[in-house]
Amino acid sequence: MGVLKVDNVIMRFGGVVAVNNLNIDVEKGRIEALIGPNGAGKTTAFNVITGVYTPTSGSVYFNDEKITGLTPDKITKKGIARTFQNIRLFKNLTVLDNILIANHLHVKSNFLSYTTRMPWSRAEEKHMRQKSEMLLDKLGLLHLKHEVANSLPYGEQRKLEIARALATDAKLLLLDEPAAGMNPYETMELSRFIHTIRDEFELTIFMIEHHMDLVMEISDKIYVLDFGQLIAEGSANEVKNNPRVIEAYLGVEEDA
Repeated sequence: MGVLKVDNVIMRFGGVVAVNNLNIDVEKGRIEALIGPNGAGKTTAFNVITGVYTPTSGSVYFNDEKITGLTPDKITKKGIARTFQNIRLFKNLTVLDNILIANHLHVKSNFLSYTTRMPWSRAEEKHMRQKSEMLLDKLGLLHLKHEVANSLPYGEQRKLEIARALATDAKLLLLDEPAAGMNPYETMELSRFIHTIRDEFELTIFMIEHHMDLVMEISDKIYVLDFGQLIAEGSANEVKNNPRVIEAYLGVEEDA
């Protein structure tokens, strides 16, 4: 069993089956991708994995532990973090404050000890700040720590959102369309960045992405959804030459 296993998951919304008998097995240390046309069920699958939705049936496992039905915060504490297609930063806070907020997931001090400035809470706060600055330094963002998040270039905002996810001590990182809205140069930089963080932090990365050049370049394995069903899986070459995948993306002539 891999780091992440999605086992026969079905997600219904009334009479609509958004995900139908989905099976995914993401291996440790790899970069794997989930692709498909708009409305294929990709984000629904991510929402099931991260606890936003409880599946109608089926199970999700992380490191052999069943996490189906856990709340998103408990799943994050277990080591799964995600980013979103629409960047969700605290845009009026600084880069450093965005990372500090994510670090608070693992604090031991309570509200009272913080407000009364108890010695252990001050020590923990100092440790979190050092840890946050160390993370920003590793990701090449330390020089921006006092900048307001909303003032950063778009590509840097994407990197900051990923950095904030890493600040939760994630071991599995789910990226929801990380290249959305990026120009070709930013996309190339993102590709290098994803490889760097995978190696530096010993991560497993599972992503949704519409940018096919990026997917084909960096993915060890690709899963293809269409109308909620898995229609193909395999390497980039296997997927891009699969007739069902070509049909899902390009369609077929009526008399074909």
